Amino acid sequence: MSHSPRTRTVVSCTLLVIALGAGVTACGDSGNPLSSKPYDASAQISFNGPKGGLKKVDPDKPLEVTASGDDNRITDVTATDAMGRYVTGELSADGRRWHSTSALAAAARYTVHVSTENEDGAPGRKVLTFDTSKPTTKKRLTVEFGPDAGEYGVGQPVTAELSEPVKDKAQRAIVERGLRVTSVPATQGTWHWVDDKELHFRPKEYWPAHATIQARSELDGVKISDRLWGAGAKPLKLTTGDRVIAVTDASAHSMTVYRNGEEINEIPVTTGKPGFETRNGVKVVLGKEYFVRMRGTTVGISAGSSDGYDLPVYYATRVTWSGEYVHAAPWSVGSQGSANVSHGCTGMSTGNAAWFYENVQDGDVVKVINSYGDDMEPFGNGYGDWNLDWKEWRDGSALVGGKAEGPRPEEAARLRPTAV
Repeated sequence: MSHSPRTRTVVSCTLLVIALGAGVTACGDSGNPLSSKPYDASAQISFNGPKGGLKKVDPDKPLEVTASGDDNRITDVTATDAMGRYVTGELSADGRRWHSTSALAAAARYTVHVSTENEDGAPGRKVLTFDTSKPTTKKRLTVEFGPDAGEYGVGQPVTAELSEPVKDKAQRAIVERGLRVTSVPATQGTWHWVDDKELHFRPKEYWPAHATIQARSELDGVKISDRLWGAGAKPLKLTTGDRVIAVTDASAHSMTVYRNGEEINEIPVTTGKPGFETRNGVKVVLGKEYFVRMRGTTVGISAGSSDGYDLPVYYATRVTWSGEYVHAAPWSVGSQGSANVSHGCTGMSTGNAAWFYENVQDGDVVKVINSYGDDMEPFGNGYGDWNLDWKEWRDGSALVGGKAEGPRPEEAARLRPTAV
């Protein structure tokens, strides 16, 4: 009977320690090795870099960290450079060796935090620092993000123009991994390779209204191939305005304009006549011009043809590089709302065109439905990116193409808001 209180006390203490987690000794037990301050593990840890920091590490070689002695093991390694870029790696099953699985950047300073434990489970710490040497080649890959910084509509993709072509899929993956896009609010998105020198980034759906989007490159000093290394790049910051979407029904000869999901205007229009049908699909406003002189010769119509024209046009909102606009067409007011008589543009009265001109901005969405025209090209004639479905878009990524949907850890990290 006299031992019962002691037994209950020990059990209670044990349960409390379990509940609070390792290292918390509610009953004052200071013998737990996990509760002690980490010891200096310098004597137990080595890496494959030069001793004393007198020479720089070759970025072409993987980083290796090893534990000495049979009773010591590595539990964790975190390696980052001065830009905050992480180096991925693998730890052996016995905890004796860690090696990097992603390339080191050239001309960079790295800090490596190594955690260890000894045979008693006591934690050790070691911090390694080293510099990597400069690239062995002078050929550098530069990146220019687009469009220009500013406010855009929710349909505006982010673009990246490369100074050198990148064709190899593994090299494309290196480039794509180094091009980061974040948004607030966060949204899922990915890059799509338009060709060997151009990438576009868009979300699965349109960007959220009033979002902040930032793009930056982490390719500076990164090896892409034996003859090509990444260079620094100017970051980009965009914002989005209201969610403005204009839907033109070519068969109904009507355009309906929505702002943030609410209909704000319905406009009678005329679109392309037979032989000049307006393209179906999603387009994005490319720019606005108060006055444009439109000539049929610029789209291949001879001046002497019955279809030839040479007209002063006002309130012209461009949606393709080939010359498709939403604009004032006072000469066709009698057909607007009832017939399609244009050469491919969407025409409306001067008053309605002025209203449209004042209420849209670059990046807003203009969608045409029920036209007999061809589908809008995804690339090369403006921003037709949204005409690819999400699977097709992901297939154009060197990182996620062909894989089941669901962001990888690094993709999810890319889309999380980050402090800048």
